[in-house]
Amino acid sequence: MLRVDPSSIRRWRTARPVQGPPFIQLSERVIMYSIEDVREWLVSRRTTPEAA
Repeated sequence: MLRVDPSSIRRWRTARPVQGPPFIQLSERVIMYSIEDVREWLVSRRTTPEAA
């Protein structure tokens, strides 16, 4: 959905402060993302040309 390398999402998730979308940690190695959370995160980062 985001069309970025999984390592990018991992970096966003482990950055301080966290930079990526909200996530659900099912176990130490299993991370999931809600489609709704990812969509909301994308909308929150949207920039219109007039505002740029």
